[in-house]
Amino acid sequence: MAKKGQKFSKYPEEFKAEAVRLYEQEKMGYKTIAKLLGVKSHSQIQKWVAKHRSGQSFDDQRGKSTAWRKGRPRATFSSIEEELAYVKAERDYLKKRYPNLHGEV
Repeated sequence: MAKKGQKFSKYPEEFKAEAVRLYEQEKMGYKTIAKLLGVKSHSQIQKWVAKHRSGQSFDDQRGKSTAWRKGRPRATFSSIEEELAYVKAERDYLKKRYPNLHGEV
C-alpha cells in the first residue's frame, strides 16, 4: 500500500521492453533483472512480462479509466423542456414516496 509522501518511479516503454527482453531471451530471473536495472521491486518486472504476454501496451493508465464510476448514467436531454419534464416527474415521484417531507414551511 502506498504511504503518504511516497514517490513513484515512471519508466519509459523502452526500459520496460528491455526488462521483458532480458527475461524472455536472456532467461534471467525477475530479481536479477530488477537488481541489474535498478527497479525497486521484482514484482514490477513480473507485471511487465504479463502485460507483454497478454498483448497489452506498457503505457501508464492511471487516472485515465472511468471504470470506477458505477450506478445509473446521467440523463442527457435534447431540450430544456425535456429536462424540465424529467425534473418535474422526479419531484412528483419523491412527493409521492415521501409525503411528510413536502409540507409548507
